[in-house]
Amino acid sequence: MMRLSKNKKYQYLFFFIFSLFVIFNGGNSNLLIQINYILIGLLFLYCFKDKNYFTHFKIFYLKNKFSIFFYILFLLYLIFQILPLPIDYLKLFSSFKYDYITKLRNDTSFSPISLSPSNSYFQILNFTSLLILVFILKMIFYTERHKNRLFLFLSLIGFLSALFAIVIYLIGNPNFFIFYNSYYANSSSGFFINRTVFAIFLLFCLVASLEFLKNLDTKKTIRNQDNFFLKIYIRLFIIFITIGIITSFSRIGNFLLLITIFFYLINEFFFIKNDNKSFRYILLLIIFFDILILGIYFGSYQLFDRFYFLKDELITTTSSEVNLNRFEIIKFGLSQLYNFKFFGYGAGGFETLFKINYINLDSAYANHAHSDVIEFIGEFGFVGFVILIMSLIKFLFNKINYSFINLILISYLITLLFFDFSLHIPLIQISFLIFFTLNKNYSV
Repeated sequence: MMRLSKNKKYQYLFFFIFSLFVIFNGGNSNLLIQINYILIGLLFLYCFKDKNYFTHFKIFYLKNKFSIFFYILFLLYLIFQILPLPIDYLKLFSSFKYDYITKLRNDTSFSPISLSPSNSYFQILNFTSLLILVFILKMIFYTERHKNRLFLFLSLIGFLSALFAIVIYLIGNPNFFIFYNSYYANSSSGFFINRTVFAIFLLFCLVASLEFLKNLDTKKTIRNQDNFFLKIYIRLFIIFITIGIITSFSRIGNFLLLITIFFYLINEFFFIKNDNKSFRYILLLIIFFDILILGIYFGSYQLFDRFYFLKDELITTTSSEVNLNRFEIIKFGLSQLYNFKFFGYGAGGFETLFKINYINLDSAYANHAHSDVIEFIGEFGFVGFVILIMSLIKFLFNKINYSFINLILISYLITLLFFDFSLHIPLIQISFLIFFTLNKNYSV
C-alpha cells in the first residue's frame, strides 16, 4: 500500500479546499466565503503544529513584518467600517450615509460607514483568508518539486472544469443541481455562473500547464521515463483548457489568451537561451490548432469579434427609462468616488449603492462596478486603499518579483482592474496569490 509523504498530505488538503471553490462558482457567495475561512483556518492550525512548517512561517514572517503589519492594519480598517458609530460621528466619516439615514427619518442613533455591513463582514473573512493562505503556501510549497506538483494539479483541474463546461455547452447548457448554465445559454461556463470568471480561471490553468511542460525536461521534476506520457496528458489538458476559454466567448478571456501566447512566443524566441524546440512547437501548435482551427470550428465567424473585448456590450437589462451597459456602470462607479473619497462605502457595498441611486430598475441591478480598481477605491476609500497599497509596496518595488510569469500576471491584473470585476471573486484572488507567492527561486 502506497503511503503519502507528509508534504503530500498537507498539499492534497489544500488541493481539496481549492477544488471546492472551483466546483462551487469560485466561492462567490457569503456562505462559501465563510466555509473557506473555516477550512483555510483549520489547515493553517494543522500546518502550524509541524515544527518544520512553523520554521518556514517564522522565517517568512520575519522577512515580511512590514507588509504583514500594514495588511493587518488594513483588516482592522475594514472592521472599523462596520462598527456602529454615533450619528454625529458618522457625519464626519460618511456624509452620504448620514444624509441617506436622515432622509429616511429613522430614529437610529448608531450606524456603520459601510452601506452593506453584512457583505462587508464576509469580505473581512475573505481578506483574512487570503493572508492565512499566503502563510500556508509559504509553509507547504517550499521546493521546485512542490511547485510543479501544484502546477500539475492546476492543469488537471483546469482540464476537468473545461471538459465539464464543453460537454454541458454542446448539449445546450441545461440547468441541473446547483449549476445554472442557462444564464449564458450560448457559451460555456461550467461550474461558474460568470463566463469571464471561468475563462480567467482557465488562463491560470493554462499558464500552470505550460510551465509544467517547460520543467519536464529537467531532472529535478520527475523521472525521464514518465515524461513522454506526461507530455501527452498535459498537451491533452491544454487542448481542452483552450477550447474552454474559446467557447466561453468572453472577450477579455480570449484577449488575454492571445496575450499569454504572445508573451510565451516572445520569451522563447528572443530571451530564453536554452534551445527547447519541443516547447516552441507546442506554442505554435496552440496558435494554429487550438486557437485557429478549433476556434473557427466552435466559434465560426465570431472568432475575431470575441477578441475585441472593449466592444460596447449590454451588461444590465433595465426598464425603458434607463439602459446601462458596462461602461455606463463604470462611469457610475467613478462618479460616486467623490461621495466616499476618504473612508469608502464598505467592501461589498456597491450593489447597495447602485440600488440607492437607481430605485426604478425593477429587479435589475449591478452588484459590481465592472472596473475593479474603481470599485476597490470606492469600497475602501482613499485611507483604506493607501493602507492596502502599503502592504504591497515591498512586492511592487522588489526587482526579483518581475519575472516572466509575473509579467503575464500583471497584464492580467491591469486588464481586469480596469475592465472587469473578476478580482472580486475569491477563486481569482486565490489564483493570483498562488502565482505571485510561489513564483520565485526554490531550493530542492
